[in-house]
Amino acid sequence: MLKQYDVLILGSGTAGQSLALRLADRLKVALVTKRELSDSASAWAQGGIAAVLDTTDSIEAHIQDTFTAGAGLCDPVATRFVVENGRRAIEWLIERGVPFTREAQSELGYHLTREGGHSHRRIIHAADATGAAVQATLGEQVRAHPNITIYEHHIGVDLVLGDKVGHPGAGCLGAYVLDIRGDQVVTFSAHNTILATGGTGKVYLYTTNPDVATGDGVAMAWRAGCRVANLEFIQFHPTCLYHPHAKSFLISEAVRGEGGLLKLPDGTRFMPEHDPRVELAPRDIVARAIDFEMKKHGLDCVYLDISHKPADWLRGHFPNIHARCLELGIDITRDPIPVVPAAHYSCGGIVTDLAARTDVPGLYAVGESACTGLHGANRLASNSLLECLVFGEAAAQDILAKPRVPHRTLPAWDESRVTDADEEVVITHNWAELRRAMWDYVGIVRTTKRLQRAQHRIRLLAREIDEFYSHFRVSNNLIELRNLVVTADLIVRCALKRHESRGLHHSRDYPETLDSARNTVLRPLRRSAVR
Repeated sequence: MLKQYDVLILGSGTAGQSLALRLADRLKVALVTKRELSDSASAWAQGGIAAVLDTTDSIEAHIQDTFTAGAGLCDPVATRFVVENGRRAIEWLIERGVPFTREAQSELGYHLTREGGHSHRRIIHAADATGAAVQATLGEQVRAHPNITIYEHHIGVDLVLGDKVGHPGAGCLGAYVLDIRGDQVVTFSAHNTILATGGTGKVYLYTTNPDVATGDGVAMAWRAGCRVANLEFIQFHPTCLYHPHAKSFLISEAVRGEGGLLKLPDGTRFMPEHDPRVELAPRDIVARAIDFEMKKHGLDCVYLDISHKPADWLRGHFPNIHARCLELGIDITRDPIPVVPAAHYSCGGIVTDLAARTDVPGLYAVGESACTGLHGANRLASNSLLECLVFGEAAAQDILAKPRVPHRTLPAWDESRVTDADEEVVITHNWAELRRAMWDYVGIVRTTKRLQRAQHRIRLLAREIDEFYSHFRVSNNLIELRNLVVTADLIVRCALKRHESRGLHHSRDYPETLDSARNTVLRPLRRSAVR
């Protein structure tokens, strides 16, 4: 089955949805998402969006805060580009009707909070569920737009490359996409293809990410011949709710920004011993401090206490956190919150330019799947949704400036040499083994020996998965596992190349930070064949 569009967007988070809306008045857009339209990491974002919205703040201050968090590795041009376009991105969301929390006394009329690493209050938010509010607002408009066709329960298998299908030099011509419910692979022909597939969190055993975060875009781009960079910089969010029934529930950075204190079980604060910025230190420092204290004292978790704030104020500012904790028997107005670090955000990804273009013509990457240079070695809190919006607009402008060209003839997906899988349990076991190996050996603190152990196990799994992929029909679980193992290998390869500790990458073998900050860039030796 062949479907033709001007633009194919893989992923339905803030990057994908905002880009679709910016294009759809002039172009025919297909928006592909693995589950429902609202299922993305963006929808889970609690804290807010960072931008300079107050005269007491400045562009230079936001840039400097981003540089400081990025540990010398932020690209100056990309950082300035994002920060300078931040206010316009927020105004676009306000025009779209996003219900940000209001405050009559502020200059813009909205409440601004502060998070770790920020020198000013510049985080605009919708209570403690900003991502959900953005997604709900944009999602309603995406569904209503006549030029946007949504394909839910569809997952990208691989990109269609002109060099592989009889159109040399044509770049990316679309993608093969599995209709999960229909159990068939559909060919999407598109003049422009955007990878807005999100992050890689599910490569780890413990993560704040939704189940859809399986590194699909990074893996597909790598197989297509794109460079990737800085994948060793995995941000572990310091405060994920620790409870057997609280799967991946994040306790927002804003809780610490509004005065939450980290404590040991006996009530003793420990952040003053680790950093002068205490609870407002950047996430990597806080995560390592928690990891250190847990290992030092043999703890399962530490505690985040904001019960000293007025109860009504807490319920008003953190209604979702309050409600979820209360469901689990934790009253944050009286009780400290048990927390642990968990894999949260990938600062690296597919190398792009300021128009979100990758190394393959016709292929773009936006959001967490991209490496724009903004985040450097550690993402500053609440810069991620901002990046989605700014680069979504940049990609839209680049695509709209292109001349229209006719669609090319593309071959259908070939299943003539495969059969149905005989034992799906192989996928389940390999998935569990991969995530455990990454958690044990490629976590918050690393050593060369641990990384080499992880690499050995990953490559054994990769061979087994490739053999399975070659002989059996694709399924959602097989596609995700195949992408996870590619992504895991790239993360480890990047980590092994960095002979220092910087930002989110902390190595016991190389504890010092080098004077010169360099990106870790991986280049494919060749483009992988498409089946």
